[in-house]
Formats: sequence, structure tokens, C-alpha cells
Amino acid sequence: MNKRSRTIPILIYLSEDEKIILDEKCKASRLKSRSAFIRHLILYGFVYDIDYEHLREHNTLLSRIGSNINQITKRMNATGRVYDNDVKEIKELMKEVWQLQKSMASKQPSKKQ
Repeated sequence: MNKRSRTIPILIYLSEDEKIILDEKCKASRLKSRSAFIRHLILYGFVYDIDYEHLREHNTLLSRIGSNINQITKRMNATGRVYDNDVKEIKELMKEVWQLQKSMASKQPSKKQ
């Protein structure tokens, strides 16, 4: 009989996609086996629980801004004219986009160990 130092087997079930990802990551790790890769993850890996709620808010605001810009563009195309108020509104909307970008960047999760 084989004298193993690790005597407790663990069975897991994966979807086909998860198995493909596992195989790719095992291959990229250059560890000798899938078992070695999984043990390495257990001993040295990290699990991050990241809240992306701010991204949902960001996407909602960007969608609203995009709708406003589309309405202005339709009006410009329909009339064949560019109005100063429309240009001013687009500039304000673009300023809002940049503010959202800055806000989003400041809310990015930092990697802590």
C-alpha cells in the first residue's frame, strides 16, 4: 500500500466551464498536478468579497446621461441647427461623466492581504 502523507480525499463537482477554467489555471501555474494547485490555493490563496453596488449606480447614471445626449442629438438632427443651450447641456453632462469616473475610481476595492 502507498504511504501517503495526505490521506483525506475531497470530492467536488464542477460545471464544464468551471473545469475548463480550473484546467487553464492549473496549466498556467506550472504546478505538478491539479491536487498541488488546489492545495496551493487552500494554503496561500485569498477569497475577496467585493461589493460592486457603486458600479450599478454608476451604470444607471451613465444611462441617464446617454439618454439626455441622445435626445439633444435627435433635436439637432431634426432641426438641422445647433443651439447654444444644447451645447452647454452636453458640456455639463460630460462634466458629470468625468465626475462619475473620478468617483468610481476612488471606490475601487484595494487589494489587502
